Order: sequence, then C-alpha cells, then structure tokens
Amino acid sequence: MSKTPRQMALVAFLQAQNCSNYVGSWRHPSSMDDYLSPEYYQRIARTLEDGKFDMAFFDDRLAMPDIYGASHRDTVAHGVRAIKLEPTSVLMAMAMATSRLGLGATYSTTYYEPFHVARLFATLDLMSKGRVAWNVVTSMNDSEAANFGASTHLEHDLRYDRADEFMEVVMGHWDTWEEGAIVADKAANYFADPDKVRRLDHEGRFFKSRGPLTVPRSRQGHPVILQAGQSGRGIAFAARWAEVVFAKYPTLENGKKQYQALKDAVANAGRDPDSLKIAPELKIIVAETESQAQEQRDLVASLSRPIDGLTMMGETLNIDFSGRPYEQPFTDEELAAVSWQSLRDKVVQVSGKRNPSVKDFVEASGRGTLNDGPVFVGTGAQVADQMEEWFRTACDGFVLSATSVPGTYEDIVRLVVPELQKRGIYRKEYADDTLRGNLGVAKPKAGDWRRKN
Repeated sequence: MSKTPRQMALVAFLQAQNCSNYVGSWRHPSSMDDYLSPEYYQRIARTLEDGKFDMAFFDDRLAMPDIYGASHRDTVAHGVRAIKLEPTSVLMAMAMATSRLGLGATYSTTYYEPFHVARLFATLDLMSKGRVAWNVVTSMNDSEAANFGASTHLEHDLRYDRADEFMEVVMGHWDTWEEGAIVADKAANYFADPDKVRRLDHEGRFFKSRGPLTVPRSRQGHPVILQAGQSGRGIAFAARWAEVVFAKYPTLENGKKQYQALKDAVANAGRDPDSLKIAPELKIIVAETESQAQEQRDLVASLSRPIDGLTMMGETLNIDFSGRPYEQPFTDEELAAVSWQSLRDKVVQVSGKRNPSVKDFVEASGRGTLNDGPVFVGTGAQVADQMEEWFRTACDGFVLSATSVPGTYEDIVRLVVPELQKRGIYRKEYADDTLRGNLGVAKPKAGDWRRKN
C-alpha cells in the first residue's frame, strides 16, 4: 500500500479588528468595512473552509497601542489596530457558520487565571465539536499591564516561568475528567463515575487552584496548543507544550535552521518531533498573471505609512520611540528591557549593530510595511512553487496573513489551493471533523502531558 504524501497545513492569521496584521490593509480599496459584524468573520470562515484550511486563528493584544508618544491619538487617527474585539466571541460566530474549519484564539497567561482559561476553551471545544485551539501568549507591554491594575509588565523570563505553571494548571484541569466518565444511566440514577472525576489541588509559585473543572473532555481530548515564542526561553516553552508553532522565517535558509533547532528541542524535551507542526508566517499576493500580481503588490506596498511601524514597534517592544533621536543607539540596558526579544535579536542581526538605533529598528524589522516577513508574489503556480520548496525543506505548513480582507483569502483559495492539490501536498477534502484529525496531531488522553514532560 502506498503511503499518503505529507500534507501541508494552512492556517489563516486573523485579527478581530479594523485591519489584518498588515495595518495598511484597512486602506485597501477592496477591503470590507463591516468588521464589527458577525457576517464579516463568517464570510472569511466560509471562504477558508471552501479552501480546506486547517484553521483560522486570532492574534490579540490587551490594550490599544498607546506607547508611541504616550498617547492613543495616532493609533485612533490612523487606524493602527485601534479596534480589538474579544476573540473567543468572534471565534464562535465563525464556528456557527462552518463544520470543519479549526478555530483558534489568543489568550494571555499573564493577565488571566488558569481555571478561567481552562473552562472557557474546554467549553469552546465542545460547542465547536472539537475544532478549537488556544494560542498561548505571555503578553508584552506596560499598556496591557495598566489595563489589569499593574504598573509594569513582568520581566521576560519571569513571564515564561509563570506561563509554564499556568499550563500545568490548565492541562491539569483538562485532565480532571477522564474519558468515559459520563454514564447517564437514568434508570439507575447514576450520572457519572466519581472515580473518573478528580480534584486538581494545585499549589505552586504563582497559582493555587482546586478543581475539578466543570467541563468534560471534548471529542479531540482538549484544545490544540499553539505558541509563537522564538526567544531562547520561548523555544523551550514551545518544546514542552506546543502542538503547532507559529514561526517567523526571514529567509528560507534561516527557516531550515529554525525548523531543525525546534524539532531537536522537542526531542530533547522527551516528545516526538513529528507531534509538532511548524508553520511560518507568509503573505501571498497572487493573480492570474505575474504582471497583475506585481501591480497588486505595488498597490499593497503603497498603503503603509511611517506611523504604522513606529506605533507597532512601540507596542511590541514596550519602548516609546517618539522623543528619541532617530539615529541614537540604544544602550545595553535599554535593549535588555525590550519585551519582544526575538524581534530585538533580528534587528541586531540584520543591522549588524550591537546597539541599533530607531532607524535600524524601522529598517531592519519592516514593522508596518510589506517587508515584515516573506511575501510570495506571482501566479498560482509560481506561488505554489515557492510554498512547495519551503514545505519540503523547512516547515510543515504556513500561517497566511492578509493584505486585503477577504480578498487575499479568496485569491489564495481560487488560484493557489488548486495548484497545491495537483501536486498531492494539500488535501482535496477534510480528513476528519476535528482540528486534531485534520492536522494529524494525536488525540491526547487524560494525563498524557505529564508522561511526556
């Protein structure tokens, strides 16, 4: 019997806001402007399900970008992610319009309680019939801290220490119900087996939580775990917990190194490297002809504004660039305080400077511009060629960002997906009705994570 070729995973990178992660997308002539309605997200969801995408997931922040100039005025005036809806509510609107598409939402381990997150995502997983994922983040700036009654954000490694224990509590709560606990014997007045429902009784450095959780396990065991940390501490966290990693590859060669390093880290953590799917972010601009695609690229590139990058870097690095001389180098102490360490390290590497300036951050990071990450431009066949090369050497799939909404995803489904299907590296039909089944990630049993950690 011939073995089924390895299948590419496709994930849509969404924002419950006025723009995609490419801020200029709201300025695109074809972008829809009903992003405060369920129909907007349901339209995207149906397109993605038609294209047999594994999943859509929502990024999130817990504050409006207001670090640049210590004010939210520029954010609001220029639409720099000024709106941020609560993502799990939007997720459920999409779940009701689909039956196979996986759906993920970002929730922070820094500003929520584990019991709340465990209960919320377990319920979402049941209501979607096993299609939910949790994107685990540690949050990143003082603006988020201020919204939750704190004056400053936790230090980088401390956030991950808290996140490790947070995961232990959440996973522990998800384990409190074993498979087959519910009997529902009406005649015998016997609802569930008490020996298969346990208290957690966790008491640690950061959390104390009793349990049991009030939500039984779903048909996929528990929600899929996504994670995107790329600092040294973030990689260690992903190696222990993640089932899908959202990566950033500046180049294919860099991607090959990152891919192998993360797979090795997973093996060193005592897990099967094949149990982890690694998907780098990618923008696709595709059209019927190469010249049309290039014209679209030029239009998209023209939509960015300098304020986009300055505002977004303030948000992600937790630094106000507004009053700083453009070419003044940051000190070692200032760089050590940067929240997003992997972005800081990228700027140091690309600029070749140990102490980069604001100018270096703007030019090397590409934040707010089309150059913030790889962009594949061309016909469906040309884009598929590039995706196939990366897939065969450096990743298990892609996280696809939009430059117009919903047009980007409609173009990908119409022009790129059929090319990938012809090559036998992308499904023509869903393999299962759960997210795990479609990703090819094993369904966990209660307690599996303890045996693998």
